[in-house]
Amino acid sequence: MDSNPHYQLFIDGTWTEGADGQVMASENPATGDDWATFACATPRDVDRAVLAARRALNDPVWRDMTQTARGKLLYHLAALIEENAQTIGRVETTDSGKLLAETASQSAYVGDYYRYYAGLADKIEGAVLPIDKHDMHVFTRREPIGVVVAVVPWNAQMFLTATKLGPALAAGCAVILKASEIAPAPMLEFAKLIEQAGFPPGVVSVITGDAENCAIPLTRHPEVDRIAFTGGPDTARHVIRNSAENFAVTTLELGGKSPILVFDDADLDGAANGLIAGNFGASGQSCVAGSRGLVHRSVLNELANRIEDKMASVTVGDPLAAGTQIGPLCTSAQIDQIEKTLAAAVQSGAKIRFGGAALDWPGNYMAPTLVECASADTETLKIEMFGPVMSLLPFDTEEEAIALANATPFGLGSGVFTENVARAHRVSARLKAGICWVNTYRSVSPIAPFGGYGQSGYGREAGIDAINDYTRTKTTWINTSDKPMANPFVMR
Repeated sequence: MDSNPHYQLFIDGTWTEGADGQVMASENPATGDDWATFACATPRDVDRAVLAARRALNDPVWRDMTQTARGKLLYHLAALIEENAQTIGRVETTDSGKLLAETASQSAYVGDYYRYYAGLADKIEGAVLPIDKHDMHVFTRREPIGVVVAVVPWNAQMFLTATKLGPALAAGCAVILKASEIAPAPMLEFAKLIEQAGFPPGVVSVITGDAENCAIPLTRHPEVDRIAFTGGPDTARHVIRNSAENFAVTTLELGGKSPILVFDDADLDGAANGLIAGNFGASGQSCVAGSRGLVHRSVLNELANRIEDKMASVTVGDPLAAGTQIGPLCTSAQIDQIEKTLAAAVQSGAKIRFGGAALDWPGNYMAPTLVECASADTETLKIEMFGPVMSLLPFDTEEEAIALANATPFGLGSGVFTENVARAHRVSARLKAGICWVNTYRSVSPIAPFGGYGQSGYGREAGIDAINDYTRTKTTWINTSDKPMANPFVMR
């Protein structure tokens, strides 16, 4: 990996600086030092990328490419991703602070997402309709929805790109990937693989920049047909308003305050590991973080002790080092927000069992923190922490646990730990969340849909149905009669 690299925008198959030459620096969260620079898009660059996508859709090279051939391009892309997973992982770790062990393995694993949609590319089918008029042959076909804007945050870039780009390309769309201006380097590294895979120019462009000059003109552009957004609810509200300008079909995958319910019959070691995975995995920087640990009162203290014992041997440090388990947070602003929220929690009666403050190291390091809450109104149970903070709250009955779990405007992930199979089915069915993990947490697959309820957004990514979200249905009527049309003033 080059030292102090500079990344350009990838538009219409070429690498280019932004139209006004603006450059931003990217900070290494592990050191606090700038390590790379990147070009920033302007409204002119946005327009170039969108119009290039429209041209690509109308170009016979992409428009008339068979679905099987599109699948082969995706297979090739999957292989390139796996070959370059370590490189992309190292860039992502340097840029965002996520553990190399996770970024490299996640980069390699998303190859399976592209293979999954490569296999579905030639399974996009219409139907012949058994119409109620004997002289009509009526059929449907699914056509590409058009120009797609995919907005991807910094915290799981390769995964969240795959869940959007895979089905969009399989469906025959053209895509502008908007990388976060916070840690965009891995997305721009990924653009090199798009180029190598052989996709025609304009089919995929990768840009980044701030809201005013990039995100707003992109999501409101009149030539955009579809927006797939992952991010926070506040930004999502702006995206929805912007889409009113172009009526783009929009799906939102937002944040959450996911509950993990631990019942008195649970395997407590398994539950402790599930809570650790849900709160300290990815340093807590996950939209599905299980940051509301709801625990049966009779086992709360024992469970907290086991979590403390396990965390005593956890290594916090350099995210590039093989033995590190928790790395830095991506930005210093996250630490400021966490410390402010923890102070409010303590003031309201919460007890910090371990951690609770930033580490006095170079970079953005936050000590893993366990909070025992006195009530459901504790701040750490209401605000998305996006850092390594676990909150535990007791419950006494199953009904109370379900009520506490559902007492949130969010509804992305959820977890249940119990050895009672009947309870597992009963409780998981009543949780208002798009995903429920039972006796496990934070697992994903290209086969399994991913998405939420309420302020966690709408629409689903991954799974077989996602590919239909990037198509439109066209219905064709063919008159098979030799006779002329009947009365033109009466609908048949």
